[in-house]
This record gives sequence, C-alpha cells and structure tokens, in this order.
Amino acid sequence: MNRVRSLGMFFVIALCWVAGGVEAGSCRESSLCCSGKDSACVVQKVSINSASQGLTDKPCYCDHACLKLGDCCSDFKEACGVLDCIVSGWGQWSACDSDCGPGAQSRSRIVEREPENGGKHCPQLVQHRGCQGVKCHKRNPKSALKEVALLLPAELSEMRHINDSNDIRTNLRLRYKDNSAYDASKEYCVTFTVTKASKACVKESGLSELSEGSRVCVRCQTQALRRVLDWRCEGDGGTEAMITRWSILSTPHCHGKWLRTKKTGPECDASLCQPKPHFIFV
Repeated sequence: MNRVRSLGMFFVIALCWVAGGVEAGSCRESSLCCSGKDSACVVQKVSINSASQGLTDKPCYCDHACLKLGDCCSDFKEACGVLDCIVSGWGQWSACDSDCGPGAQSRSRIVEREPENGGKHCPQLVQHRGCQGVKCHKRNPKSALKEVALLLPAELSEMRHINDSNDIRTNLRLRYKDNSAYDASKEYCVTFTVTKASKACVKESGLSELSEGSRVCVRCQTQALRRVLDWRCEGDGGTEAMITRWSILSTPHCHGKWLRTKKTGPECDASLCQPKPHFIFV
C-alpha cells in the first residue's frame, strides 16, 4: 500500500536531494528511525528528477508505520531495533478428555522472545481440536445396575462343547490362548441371594433354586465374556452388594432380582458353587 504525501513534502525531499541529501536505500546509512507515521522519514533511492524510475527505485521508509504499510527499507527492523515475537514449536497434543465418545484435546507453545519496538505480536499459543474417546469398554460400575442377567441351567453348558472339534471359535481359543477373548483364566463364578422371583419360576421343574431367599451360583464362561464390559459377563452385578435383575432365557416368564454376594476365580471355589454352579450366563 503506497502512502500519500503532500506536495510540500515532495519539495522538501527535492531540496534535500539537491543539497546533497543521502541517497542510500538504507535506514542505517541514512541514520533514520522514526516513531509512528512520519512521511518525512524516507530514504530516496534515486533522484526524484530522474527521467526513469523502476520498481526497485521507489523510496522506502524508516518510520514504524511502514510495518503496516509494507514500504519499509530492507534494514529497518535491524537498524531500528524492531524485534518480532518468537515462539517455540507446537508441543504434543494432550490426551482426549473423553474416554468414550466426542471430546477435545489441545496443544500449546511458549513465547521465546517478546516483541519490541513495534515488532509482530505473538501468534496464538494454544490450539484445540476435537477427538473421539475409544475406551468405551471402561464403563461406570453403576451402569451394571441396568443390566439383566440372561441365564440357562448349568447342565446346558455341556452343549457349548459338543462341537469343540469343529467349532471355529474353539479352534481360535486353542490357538490364541493369550487373547482375552479366549483366555479361560478369565472365567469366574458369582454367588447371589435371590430377593424376588416370579411365580412362573415355582411352576417350572429344575428352577426350585430360584425362590426368594435362596442362594445360587452362576458361572461366567469365555463364550459369554463381553469385551465392551471389560471382559465380564453381562448382568453379573458389577460389584458386591449390588441388586440387579435376572431372567431365565429358556423360561422367559421366570425372572426376578438378586443380591450379589461373592465373585470367585476360574475354579469356582465357593462352597455354594460345588460340585457345580446352578446356572451359566448367556
């Protein structure tokens, strides 16, 4: 952007030229450093009476306004002590502030040198961007209260092993023993005290254990482990002393509530679980 100078100022420059004024295109050689906007703080590169003038022959300025107008002499900043702000490189992005679902993360940089004498201001020091939390299997234990345990009599667990020789899932369990999805050591049993049971449970043979006040043992096998529940069976209550709901899958009208009392290891060593559990999680 070219600045507009008055006709009187034009003649002042002309007189300086004739009187032997400085012709150098340098603020240092011209000994010029002016504050604010001062059109007299100019370095004329060629005579204003010159018959021809190229783009490189245009005058340049040594006042601080030239920083905004874009017509500074090439050495203005160095000669007049103008220092731009200097910042460091960007740091690492922070972790997403959401474990599961939409969230935000940020990164920052620091000021290594503050601006001086009208130098460029410091740029943005903090950046933000969206992110997506992927640790959705880490659920709040309270969410377990909303789960319903779907059960089958323990005798039916044998059905899960009928096709072991042909079942591709079994083959995977044997091949990838270290994978949590096929790790038998993650199996466990849970004991409960039944606090409520529907009348349909009493009418069904083999479900006598599900009467109010009775205690039952339920086994969680690898086939029922859920990755999204951090490798536990759905409806196991989450933690001790939790009251949750249950339902018999083979007898839909048999359902109720129970109080979780104890969780065991893969051996199901609680006396209530011996010689075998009463039910299995589906």
